[in-house]
Order: sequence, then structure tokens, then C-alpha cells
Amino acid sequence: MKIYNTRKGLVIEKDNTFYLAENEQWDTFINNDNALQCAIALSNELPATDASVVQDALAPIGSHQELWACGVTYYRSMVGRQEESKAAGGADFYGKVYEAERPECFFKSNPFRVSGNNGKVRIRKDSTWDVPEPELTLVVTSSGKIIGYTIGNDMSSRSIEGENPLYLPQAKTYDGCAALGPCVYLTDAPLDQQTQIHLTIHRNNAVVFQGSIAISQMKRTPKELVSFIFRESSFPHGCMIMTGTGIVPDHPFTLQAGDQITIAIDGIGALVNTVQ
Repeated sequence: MKIYNTRKGLVIEKDNTFYLAENEQWDTFINNDNALQCAIALSNELPATDASVVQDALAPIGSHQELWACGVTYYRSMVGRQEESKAAGGADFYGKVYEAERPECFFKSNPFRVSGNNGKVRIRKDSTWDVPEPELTLVVTSSGKIIGYTIGNDMSSRSIEGENPLYLPQAKTYDGCAALGPCVYLTDAPLDQQTQIHLTIHRNNAVVFQGSIAISQMKRTPKELVSFIFRESSFPHGCMIMTGTGIVPDHPFTLQAGDQITIAIDGIGALVNTVQ
């Protein structure tokens, strides 16, 4: 079952049929440990509506939520980070994080910096090497329960982070630095480990990069990542957590203004963004 955040209200998609729940508040709904059961109950009560109601869906993040992220959770990500930071002498850091008990966790964005499906994302003007990072994103309630999943685009400046690992906040957090959508896939069960994440980048209507990876390649489990982010930190309205990327375009590929980024995850949908 999927839910969408729209200007008309919360929309539920069940068996390819859509239901508009105008009286439901998005922030409250996605911070409910029983969101799936509530969505099922509402879909049984509400009249069906037209699918066009989700065409202009907003980013599925509450106005009071924080977006966090985890890095170096895939082997390919570790290798990519080592490559970009080798000249700065930081390459060993990423190998140690990959093998350590404690994962790399960092604050990514406030809601106002997050774009939705078909929205714009940005590359920094002071950066020369920029990539999207396609990531399975967890929707987590204030109790720490994972109620669902969405698709995340973690825009990253590899030139800034590679210059010095201490520059990570500048490489990761800025206006237009992230996108989420198009929906939240509600489920009480873990995702199938063979679920694939796909990244396609178009430039002038031609494919300039394409890659896929199964979430089974993730070294850490979603519950493990949640447990570390929730250590010593509370999230009264819940939070969203990007789980890292296993698809890293090789150097010298870098994004350009006008590029179209499509990130698809089996069973969830596709998130499409244009680089500004």
C-alpha cells in the first residue's frame, strides 16, 4: 500500500485505486506506528478518486521531520569515497568506517530544502564534481519503528568532500540538496533483499549513466541504522533516513544543469528530478 502527500490531502493507493483522505494530517499520519492499518481502514471507508490526484504530489516528508543519512553502507560507496579523498589523505577513513561497528550517520536536510517528484535539485556553484546518490529511504516514527519506505536522491559534491572529509556537511547540505518521493510504501514486513535500486541520468534526451544494485549489497540493516541515529537523539515527529548508495558514477562524470535524474526502486516507484 502507498500513500502520497498532496495539496488536496493525504492520498492512499490500494490495488491501483486511489482514495483521498482530506481530513488526515500528513505529519501525524506518518508518525503513527499503525499507519498501515489506518490506511487500510480508510481505504475501506472512502470513495475512489481519479489517479490524477497524485500527479503533483509533494515530497513525502512532514513539515517537522528531519532527513538524516548514512554513508559507506555499500562496498562500492567505500571505494568511491576512497578514490575521491585519496589526495587529501582521507582514504583510510572510509575503509575503517565500512568495517567499524558504528556507521557513518549525518544530518542531511530540513524539509524546506527537500524537493519532491518532478522537482528541481541543485549542484553547488562552488563545486566541480557532483553526483546524485540513489538511496532507499526509511520512514521512521518517533518510537523508532520503520513504517515504510520511499526513494531518496542524496545530491553530493564529491569535489568538496574529497578535498577534506571534514567538509562533509558542505558537500551534503545546501538548498536543493535532496529529493524524496513519489510516495511512501507502507509495510510491516522487511523489503525483499533482491529489491533493486536503479539510477538513470539523461542529458539532452540521451542516457549518459545507468546503474542498478540490490539492497542485499547493503552491509548494514535498516534497523541497525535506525538504532544508531536514535541513540541520544529524539525525534518527536519521526524522521526519514537515507540508507546509503551502492551506485557511484565513475570519475570524471559530473552532473550538469538540465540533466534529468530518475531513481526507481522495485515496488515503490520512480523519483524524477531535474538539475537546476
